[in-house]
Amino acid sequence: MPSAPPEPWPTGIAEQIEPLVRRVLAPNPSPFTYTGTQTYIVGMGDGCAVIDPGPDDEAHLDAIKAAIGAEQVRAIMCTHTHKDHSPGSRPLAKDTGAPIVGCAPLAFDASGPRADEGFDPDYAPDRVLEDGEAMTGSGWTLTAVATPGHVSNHLCFALEESGALFTGDHVMGWSTSVVVPPDGDMGDYMKSLDLLYEREDRIYYPAHGPAVEKPRQLVRGMIGHRRQRENQILRLLGEAPGTAADLVPQMYKGLDPRLTKAAQLSVTAHLIDLERRGLAGRKEEVWHAS
Repeated sequence: MPSAPPEPWPTGIAEQIEPLVRRVLAPNPSPFTYTGTQTYIVGMGDGCAVIDPGPDDEAHLDAIKAAIGAEQVRAIMCTHTHKDHSPGSRPLAKDTGAPIVGCAPLAFDASGPRADEGFDPDYAPDRVLEDGEAMTGSGWTLTAVATPGHVSNHLCFALEESGALFTGDHVMGWSTSVVVPPDGDMGDYMKSLDLLYEREDRIYYPAHGPAVEKPRQLVRGMIGHRRQRENQILRLLGEAPGTAADLVPQMYKGLDPRLTKAAQLSVTAHLIDLERRGLAGRKEEVWHAS
């Protein structure tokens, strides 16, 4: 993963990035969030939607509310329930009276090791959007696009009026998405990339990092990168069986030590997908090519 650009970053500042869209950067930079979580405000004047309100951070919530001003918030929309995306929905809903809308909550045992900031166990939407369902306001329409893989409940939101797609963590220009089993699923992630490649969105606005101005080109490259990774895994297992931890140093040269666990989990996600497809197998934690 590349390092973040030099500071200062526009943390807490409402940036107008296109006529219907403003962006506010949260103060939560990390190796997994880049310069921080980007909250998007869609709509101008007569009602807006807030996408990914981010962490429950007082300064960030104050910046969102300052950007909104007296405007009515019609929906607080979450792409998924990692702790850097959805916890801010609850205090923002309390302050604005707006419903929490978007991805479904998750219910599973998250006691295992995590490579990111973990899940938001208290996320409670007022309305879950299914694939193709929309929220509307004055001059804007946001349609849910189901993109499981990074996590099972991940949604993107398409702004129909401008051709923009808010991609959450599914596609980012600065890094590939981390896929962490058991909830993250590499097979689903690849299908979701294929789905986006078939779309004709003009631009992507991810939750972390810069806008993606050539979306299909990036998605094509991401699909190719993941296929290269799985071929690399099969080649290494063909040379010698091994654990996911054994494979990481052979696959990721010069990896930031802080990202070793994330890389191991991503390799594990590939291995599980290869096993389902009959291309790899395992005995306890040791994997082999089939």
